[in-house]
Amino acid sequence: MAVSLDATDRKILRALQADASQSLEEIARQVGASKTPVWNRIRKLREAGVIRRQTAVLDPEALGLEACFFVLIRTSEHEAEWQKAFLKALLDRDEVLEAHRLAGDIDYILKVRVENARAYDVFYQALISEVRIYNVTALLSMEEIKSTFALPIPD
Repeated sequence: MAVSLDATDRKILRALQADASQSLEEIARQVGASKTPVWNRIRKLREAGVIRRQTAVLDPEALGLEACFFVLIRTSEHEAEWQKAFLKALLDRDEVLEAHRLAGDIDYILKVRVENARAYDVFYQALISEVRIYNVTALLSMEEIKSTFALPIPD
């Protein structure tokens, strides 16, 4: 369920999405309010679940993770036990940055970040050794054109 946000809440959220390491004083200055009311609003936004967590965004290439694959998975298995094993296999692998269950011809899409094609093959071999998969298509991203965690906050 969507939380009701006023203009000040939206300004705070935009400031936090731009840089959550900013001081409370800097955020308050951007919002045009004093620190205590801004802090109280941030606390309420956390309690309401609007702000899930604060984290650092790392550069994958600086860490040697130069290959990003989008993995399309089709399965002929739809039983609860298979889904449980598949979910566990995904959650146990740090290489899987995102996993989505889809409507349509493809059942799942994964975003996988690894060092290179050899590392992807190691990931792939481990995955198919744990769960039976009907078809896997791996697409190598040649260039990341846009990547953001910032959500569009309606006015």
